[in-house]
Amino acid sequence: MGPMRAALRFVAELQSLGFLSHTESLQVDLYGSLALTGLGHGTDRAILLGLSGETPEAVDPAKIDAIVAGIRAAKALQLPGQHMIAFDEPTHLLFHRDQMYPVPNVISHPNGMRYSAFGSSGRLLIERIFYSIGGGFILSDAELNLPPAANHARAVPYPFHSAEELLETAATANLTIPQLMLANECALLAPKAPNAEQEVRRRILHIWQVMQECTRRGIETEGILPGGLKVRRRAPRLAARLRSQGSKDPLAPLDWINAYAMAVNEENAAGGRVVTAPTNGAAGVVPAVAHYYLQFVNGADQEGILRYFLTTAAIGILYKENASISGAEVGCQGEVGVACSMAAAGLVSAINPPHETSLSPAEINQRIEHAAEVGMEHHLGMTCDPIGGLVQVPCIERNAVGAVKAINASRMAMNESEGHKVSLDQVIKTMYQTGLDMQSRYKETSLAGLALNVIEC
Repeated sequence: MGPMRAALRFVAELQSLGFLSHTESLQVDLYGSLALTGLGHGTDRAILLGLSGETPEAVDPAKIDAIVAGIRAAKALQLPGQHMIAFDEPTHLLFHRDQMYPVPNVISHPNGMRYSAFGSSGRLLIERIFYSIGGGFILSDAELNLPPAANHARAVPYPFHSAEELLETAATANLTIPQLMLANECALLAPKAPNAEQEVRRRILHIWQVMQECTRRGIETEGILPGGLKVRRRAPRLAARLRSQGSKDPLAPLDWINAYAMAVNEENAAGGRVVTAPTNGAAGVVPAVAHYYLQFVNGADQEGILRYFLTTAAIGILYKENASISGAEVGCQGEVGVACSMAAAGLVSAINPPHETSLSPAEINQRIEHAAEVGMEHHLGMTCDPIGGLVQVPCIERNAVGAVKAINASRMAMNESEGHKVSLDQVIKTMYQTGLDMQSRYKETSLAGLALNVIEC
């Protein structure tokens, strides 16, 4: 998703600067993790779609294969504005597997890419470097070197930059974390939306709808996943078996969680539409736990789903601002680990309506923070080593395991009222330090771990 958004941003800049009609050729250079695992992650396809003006939200997944095949067959690319240029992938889309960063000897983010546009006689028109920093977010080389706050300087009534600050701010205002987040989101929309709260709720429920549609497709679609590993979709068979067996098995809810999480990540592996939560590779955890809440928790309702997503967003913000959600930067602890932490916190929030529990807002918030901490603490050091660079093995099962761990983390937090030794801020800091210490070959390069020791079929 990051490279697709970068391609879109590049052609939009070409157009705004008046260079689009003068462009005769483009070149895209990929480095680091993008070069080493890009083919397995579908980065090449995403870039072709982005350069063609397609967006992750609007492109029809059923038409992606035809769009990409058409570009490759014609060896030509139609840029926005009906401007056609020659585009031969082996020449114009280059994977620099022997170079980690776009600028030699300058350490930046390992998901780097360079977009260049050329006019007549090969004259360089513009060149831009972007970094895919996880979850579909991108930064230019200039933006990457700005302080985090400089990229997100928007006024909200309850700002926070750490879990400690989040708890203190919420306690001062006597708000739960989802109430605080709702107020912030409404403030961000208020200038443009006459009924900001209604619009925030609509957008959250839209995200949940897309997640449900993805889960449904994953449960209904059988077959072999693309990429050469010949991995068979397992979610449809598991869901069918659970339906036929009924609820006789007391551990059937665990199997349903597995089915939901694998369904989403099998869709991701097949190039379908998923919601980054916080990333594509970890997209199954948050929806699987949301499905668990609605299906197996007494009293579950839409308000609980709204609390769930507002809370997961708050926790995701903490990781994104203070650490990383990029497997290429910190390993899978930054993807499935963060997703588990988000979902664990969200489930505590969903299960505890502020006006229907004996707990105070501060007590609810403490349990939310505790659940988030437990969810990450037991993912620390997790490597990102996808076999063949494909987001299939171990990624699909890892989402299912992460979802189950999230539910367990939430239960541990809700059953503990005497506090805990490790704070969420401490575990976030530890995760980031661990990721920086981790050898790069264990961080989404497919050069070590399972990717090295399991022979591709």
